[in-house]
Amino acid sequence: MLFNSLTFIVFFVLVLALHNAPLAWKTKKTNLLIASYLFYAAWNPPFVILLWLSTVVDWHVAKRLFIEQAQHRRRMLLAVSVCVNLGLLGYFKYGEFLLENFISLVALAGIEYQPPDWNIILPVGISFYTFQTMAYSLDVYLRRAEPSKSFLDFALFVTFFPQLVAGPIVRPTHLLPQFETPHVATPKQLYWGLCLMTIGLFQKVVVADGLLAPVADAAFGAEKMLHPLDAWLGTLAFSGQIFSDFAGYSTTAIGVALTLGFGLPDNFRFPYAAIGFSDFWRRWHISLSSWLRDYLYVPLGGNRKGNLRTYANLMTTMLLGGLWHGASWTFVVWGGLHGLYLAVERWLKAHFGKQAVWATLPAQIFLAVLTYFLVNITWVFFRARDFDTAWRMIETMLTFVTDGEKVLPTVHIVETVLTISAMLVVHWTMRERKLDEVVGRMPAWLTGVIWGVMLTLIIITQGGSDAFIYFQF
Repeated sequence: MLFNSLTFIVFFVLVLALHNAPLAWKTKKTNLLIASYLFYAAWNPPFVILLWLSTVVDWHVAKRLFIEQAQHRRRMLLAVSVCVNLGLLGYFKYGEFLLENFISLVALAGIEYQPPDWNIILPVGISFYTFQTMAYSLDVYLRRAEPSKSFLDFALFVTFFPQLVAGPIVRPTHLLPQFETPHVATPKQLYWGLCLMTIGLFQKVVVADGLLAPVADAAFGAEKMLHPLDAWLGTLAFSGQIFSDFAGYSTTAIGVALTLGFGLPDNFRFPYAAIGFSDFWRRWHISLSSWLRDYLYVPLGGNRKGNLRTYANLMTTMLLGGLWHGASWTFVVWGGLHGLYLAVERWLKAHFGKQAVWATLPAQIFLAVLTYFLVNITWVFFRARDFDTAWRMIETMLTFVTDGEKVLPTVHIVETVLTISAMLVVHWTMRERKLDEVVGRMPAWLTGVIWGVMLTLIIITQGGSDAFIYFQF
């Protein structure tokens, strides 16, 4: 079920009505759990079984972990949780990728192997809810949290429909306590939740799908070398598309949860205003970057075991972060580039970071432009369907060979330039601000006008809207 669909509007109204009905809190939580299963089953009902399996395994593992004192038994219990969750993720998401690479490897040895076609469907959102439920077992194992006393609360934590399929990836210590006591939205929460839903759907439907997706699709779908202008505009369009698409989902999810009285964490903080790559990852997909930091980078040793080990930990974390996004070597390269950027940035800060020149406005602007430029280089590998497409794009973008093919009509060029320019202005304007505070200071009439314009554009553009990009991850 898509947020940007009439089906979801009907579903949402019914859920909201039931949640505000005079019912017992346990009944309301049961209603939310059933609604969450129906929301997920709308894509493929049998995959609800995978949700049940992760829920039951991690619930029982965490209970045993909490009372078990022998360390070797605790490790075995944790291994059960990790193996079940990563085993399901590996089979459904990476099985075909591993098989293809195995075929290529044995071919190098002169062995021809032709297995049956891999016809396994990827369960939507499996990467998100797998990391979320694993965090529960890991937190209990590390003594960061106690297991939930209510199986209903835990099952709802795993499946809570607003953020089930594309995040934010919520920590158990953030969401589980909210399920313990009755939560119904106040008038202010309901108002702001509906406002966030409108902003999120505007980002997705109007900006990502209506304005930028056609440009990115045309550029990355070309079979020949492009003109540099088309290649750069296609890449910039995708950078805006993926932000608007993913941030649009997260903003809508936060808004939906808020209308029910629950708070979800921010997932984006205007990342294209980042100054440096550590700053970028504090602003982009925050729930994933913080998850990778706390459950992978820090356990690997973080920055506590010398410079070389720190660089290795950064690269390992980002390479696996790239692979988390998709079963393709292009995603690994995307993650590797970000790992390289972070490592170089760390080295430069250690050797030159204390110089006063870097605190000046010209230096900050230079670093911000450089960050945005290099981030767009990585988006080429993220979006390209294969390495041939990626190399063609990179070659024409960096060499400015002007004899390439022009695939973008003038109207798309103008739309992209205006849209990306407006997006960058917004990111820079909002860099150190909070959206709710800015909206709160606006006159009521202006808020109403902007809200009305966004709703009108959403309705007009809705016919060309697609599924969210991150559903494939």
